[in-house]
Amino acid sequence: MPELPEVETVRRGLAPAITGAKITRVLLRRKNLRKPFPRAMKKRLEGLEVLSVSRRAKYLLVGLAGDNVLIWHLGMSGQVRIYKKGEKVPPPEKHDHVQIDLSNGVVLVYTDPRRFGLMDLAVLSDIENHPLFKNIGPEPLVRGFTGAVLVKRLKGRKTEIKLALMDQKIVAGVGNIYASEALFKASISPKRRAGTISLAKANALVREIKAILKRAIKAGGSTLKDHRTTDGGLGYFQHSFAVYDKEGEPCPGCDCNVGRTGGIKRIVQGGRATFYCPRRQR
Repeated sequence: MPELPEVETVRRGLAPAITGAKITRVLLRRKNLRKPFPRAMKKRLEGLEVLSVSRRAKYLLVGLAGDNVLIWHLGMSGQVRIYKKGEKVPPPEKHDHVQIDLSNGVVLVYTDPRRFGLMDLAVLSDIENHPLFKNIGPEPLVRGFTGAVLVKRLKGRKTEIKLALMDQKIVAGVGNIYASEALFKASISPKRRAGTISLAKANALVREIKAILKRAIKAGGSTLKDHRTTDGGLGYFQHSFAVYDKEGEPCPGCDCNVGRTGGIKRIVQGGRATFYCPRRQR
């Protein structure tokens, strides 16, 4: 599933391409994705001007005239491709489910092979009360997300810290890949009880979460299978992983004997693979 950097990369591609343009045509090539499309979605969108493109957690928010907002989740395999004015839009393929044409000549094509994506329409000024957002935690890249805030949100939690970081009610947008990477950089075992994280450890963890997310965004996110940028390109942060998907390899900064220790370990937490160094991470 795309995590915060991948969604933010898509947002940064969309914003300059569609802000200020009007939606002239919406083509829905099926009745639903993960859920049915909103009633009369085509009619409700056509004619509206795009005023903003923002992100909340792993959701895109396309702000529209009249205090409307298109909520857009990419699911497990969703991709948004931008075709600029004058570019030829290829004939739709099997998994090209939504096309949005704009007054500036831009065409958006949403492709989603697994159909785990989602689109909904809501009121922008009341978005934080929408069922999808009212329980979501703070954005990790804002100044107000600090070690002290994280400690408070982890207080009393007996779940493992890796799973806690992936809980969108604790912090928004951090998924499997970046939780593993941040915990390694902060030298914290993914198996530690979340409620036992000290302020010093939380400060280090928040610092690493912010740094890794920023680096991943700069690299266009991580393309392991499905993620593509809005021009069809790949993200490159997967080439910078320290531990993720590196089972059995030596971890950066360690001088242990891999033949004796086995190198980076892989365990399963909450049905997802976690990669870590037992020697470095305590």
